[in-house]
Amino acid sequence: MKVFSRLYDKILYWSRHQHAVYYLAAVAFAEALVFPIPPDIMLVSMGLVKPQKAWIYALVTAVSSIAGGILGYLIGILCFDFIFPYLKLWGYEQTYLLVQGWFHVWGGWTIILASFMPIPFKILAISAGAMQMSFFSFIAAAIIGRGLRFFLVASLMFRLGERLEIVLRKYIDRIGWMVVGVPVICYIGYELAGG
Repeated sequence: MKVFSRLYDKILYWSRHQHAVYYLAAVAFAEALVFPIPPDIMLVSMGLVKPQKAWIYALVTAVSSIAGGILGYLIGILCFDFIFPYLKLWGYEQTYLLVQGWFHVWGGWTIILASFMPIPFKILAISAGAMQMSFFSFIAAAIIGRGLRFFLVASLMFRLGERLEIVLRKYIDRIGWMVVGVPVICYIGYELAGG
């Protein structure tokens, strides 16, 4: 079943679109607020299509993500009581509590470290605002964490772009089914073990 190769081709098609940079900026901004899919996927696909522009794409992604994070921070500081029920509704309550604990222990380092973990940036930004973290500390940590993350992805695309595209094209369906299958198998094993 070539489901993932068709999806991969579609993403590469979108990445070649004349307005792809604007879509990338919109995805990065929205991911820092509500969008569930990280901008890395689009950044990688655009870097595969045009490796020579990977650095520009990383800059667009970082700036847009930080701008969305600023809005998330403001939401956290100004209207957290209003937004918290939505965090529960979207299934982010436990993640928020985890991040809150990290902020108590590591402060601003949490944003830098969590930039490389699968924790949505929206939770970090809203949590930083809700905990009244210094705005300038938040911005500095976001620039370092998000910048490092996206420029690391860009450097991989710049160095390996064409070779990586060949490898991905060959193995994308296997990789896709593994990404889908492993969490399902882990969840089933967890439930069978008595959860």
